[in-house]
Amino acid sequence: MGPHALARRAAEALQATLREGFIAPGLPSSILQGPDGGKMFGVLVVRQPDGTLGVLRAFSAMLAGRWDVPGFVPPVFDREARARVEPVADATVKALLARAEAWSTSEELRRLREDDDARQSREATEREAMRLRHDARRRQRHERRADILAMSAITETERTQALHALDQESRGDKAEKRRWDAAQEEARRLLAPARAKAERRVRALDRLRRIVSRGFMKQFHDTYAITNARGESRPLRSLYGGAEPPSGAGDCAGAKLLAHAFAHGLQPVALAEFWWGTPPASGGRIQGAFYPACRDKCGPLLPFMLEGLEVSAPRVFVPPPAPTPDLSIVFEDAWLVVIDKPCGLLSVPGRDASLLDSVLTRLRARYPNATGPLLAHRLDLDTSGLLVAALDSRTHTSLQRQFLHRDVAKRYVALIDGPVHGDAGTITLPLRVDLDDRPRQMVDPIHGKPAVTDWEVLHRAASHTRVAFHPRTGRTHQLRVHAAHPQGLGAPIVGDPLYGHAGLRLHLHAETLSFVHPATGQRVSFTRAAPF
Repeated sequence: MGPHALARRAAEALQATLREGFIAPGLPSSILQGPDGGKMFGVLVVRQPDGTLGVLRAFSAMLAGRWDVPGFVPPVFDREARARVEPVADATVKALLARAEAWSTSEELRRLREDDDARQSREATEREAMRLRHDARRRQRHERRADILAMSAITETERTQALHALDQESRGDKAEKRRWDAAQEEARRLLAPARAKAERRVRALDRLRRIVSRGFMKQFHDTYAITNARGESRPLRSLYGGAEPPSGAGDCAGAKLLAHAFAHGLQPVALAEFWWGTPPASGGRIQGAFYPACRDKCGPLLPFMLEGLEVSAPRVFVPPPAPTPDLSIVFEDAWLVVIDKPCGLLSVPGRDASLLDSVLTRLRARYPNATGPLLAHRLDLDTSGLLVAALDSRTHTSLQRQFLHRDVAKRYVALIDGPVHGDAGTITLPLRVDLDDRPRQMVDPIHGKPAVTDWEVLHRAASHTRVAFHPRTGRTHQLRVHAAHPQGLGAPIVGDPLYGHAGLRLHLHAETLSFVHPATGQRVSFTRAAPF
């Protein structure tokens, strides 16, 4: 949907300046392409007291280590109050960091770690050697016991003595293990506690630094007084419902712009924020694309700041008109149906009454006697291509099992907005939902679910690259994120409104689908060429 036309024009003017190579005199925009990554910028169209329109510009947080850059609004905090806190905070935290670093790299801790690691390695090696030795002896005793029991040329007394000797060997091995275990426990008793104590000190120093930092952060937050359009002012921390504001609260571009406008008697008209520069490590940001205000920092802040302004109602998503009232049937029999879903048609109905039209709704109307959930998988609203649906519960269960076990072969074709390095490869970037900006997905190596995509280049053009995707997993927006992320293909799919730049359509199409037919047991394959 994008920003208001006035804000869009103001943003495009700032983007043109950035594209020319400078943020401000003496400050090149190339710094946004470096290892520190890009930044959110904002523009606010304002009505001045004489009725004319003007434009304010802002960047989030600091830029090149500076709060103040010519041509951009200043920060929100009280400078004098911050100046009283900042030197003490910086010196204290730096001292704690230096103290923690000194202990973490100390000779004493290094020696404790090396000695204990060597003990653990030696223990593991000896344990495995003893296990193998005892296993070999056990097999030998088993064979000798069988031989003794089978011997007919010895007396029962001799047999009993021979078996007793084997039992003694077994007890000897168990005694050896008990002695070894005791020796290892003594070694652990001598080394492990000293290392544990040293490691606790590392954690304690880190914990102390975090506690002290949180205390200073509260003092920093107390330097922010947030004013709304009515002229009412509240402390920043009072706007977060008893919780502590996240780091960076009050420093986003939108908050800076509104604060500056209110302080100078300017009436906000239209606001837009966009990203410029290298994407963050989690992905989800493309240079020049517009994004809404963040939820964690700005969610509690902006509603208060906007009180007293006549604000347009949030624009609600409305799906595009259905391309056709009919379903494009690629194949159907008594058990299943394969559909070519057009771009712009939901796979399943949305929650809102205006989002009822979908592939599932049309399937139920076309096959009133079908049972079960019907659809075995889904495609995004903006993705076109092949979908398979089951006309009975047993067929649906079989298809679902094939998707679960990754026995279904899928091939997607996409048009990538830019060059792609390499001819083929595999992308493994774990994904999870962006909790602050649903439905966007983000890369998260810690909490993300595994997502794997094979890809190959089909054709290269001047500004676009045609690529085939073979997803091994089926995460939400997997192909779109894997394309746009800098550790993926490094360029979004053409027309992607979430991870790139909106266009007439998302150029992503599920071209081929192959699976074992649940009723016949034969593998079937279907292809429908991409319409772009």
